[in-house]
Amino acid sequence: MECNSKIFVAGSNGLVGSALVRQLRSRGYDNLLLPEINELDLTNQQAVQDFFQREQPEYVILAAAKVGGIHANNSYPAEFIYLNLMIQNNVIHQAWRHDVKRLLFLGSSCIYPKLSPQPMKEEYLLTGLLEPTNEPYALAKIAGIKMCESYNRQYDTKFIAVMPTNLYGPGDNFHPENSHVLPALIRRFHEAKVQGLPQVVIWGTGTPQRELLYVDDMAAGSIYLLEQPDEAIISELLSFPRPCFVNLGTGVDVTIRELAETVKEVTGFQGALLFDPTKPDGTPRKLQDVSRMKDLGWEATVPLKEGIRRTYDWYVENVTSER
Repeated sequence: MECNSKIFVAGSNGLVGSALVRQLRSRGYDNLLLPEINELDLTNQQAVQDFFQREQPEYVILAAAKVGGIHANNSYPAEFIYLNLMIQNNVIHQAWRHDVKRLLFLGSSCIYPKLSPQPMKEEYLLTGLLEPTNEPYALAKIAGIKMCESYNRQYDTKFIAVMPTNLYGPGDNFHPENSHVLPALIRRFHEAKVQGLPQVVIWGTGTPQRELLYVDDMAAGSIYLLEQPDEAIISELLSFPRPCFVNLGTGVDVTIRELAETVKEVTGFQGALLFDPTKPDGTPRKLQDVSRMKDLGWEATVPLKEGIRRTYDWYVENVTSER
């Protein structure tokens, strides 16, 4: 990509999209298309077609998605599958119709089977049953991968994808019911500290293991791939039947208990932890094999505790005025 290349970031205001925009601007890219949701409805086929026809983007980063934690996935399964499929179908198809040079699709590690061997390699996709609590979302993301792959095979496009592990960082969703595990923990511990509560209750047993990636590391890895020469991308990601996507993570995981203890330390909460085993744990373990991305020359740099500290500082400054 050139610094003046026209780059469309779909979903530029979310956790993922805002980090991608920060990363692009820090690298000197200044010709960015960043339509607000009220300016472009990505679920509207005609609107997306008109946007591509009018703007003619050269590169597309598809970060727009309906996302949420266990509670949200359980509560809104129809929204999770419908909205994500509509967004992906419209953007990927129009990227092909308008000769986009390269498209990057943002997926999720939930695409892998619930009981996948650990660490999870890209080749483990579609080798087992999915985690039921987020199956609709996972199926939509799998469809996005296969859509990129299919267009590459039939039309010789250069559509690639990354599968980030659990993301967190500035701009996260801290909603008490619909957020992912880490922002939910940050909010609970902060509020418990402010209110002087004696304990914080956490869903599940605390034994599941999760890999977490700071969102700015995700953005750096994603843009790194877009900047790679065609030769590297074609040999590594566009040679069917090799997967057209790569895992994006740290290759290191922690238990939910360990994660909660770290959040407790960072927030300064002095009370006790209480786990509620009547609530769902979700997938037992989700650790990615990141060797393929390392072979391409990139790996994450922000340690978990440092990332949590940065995220908590952002939460205090932007979500609440109380520390």
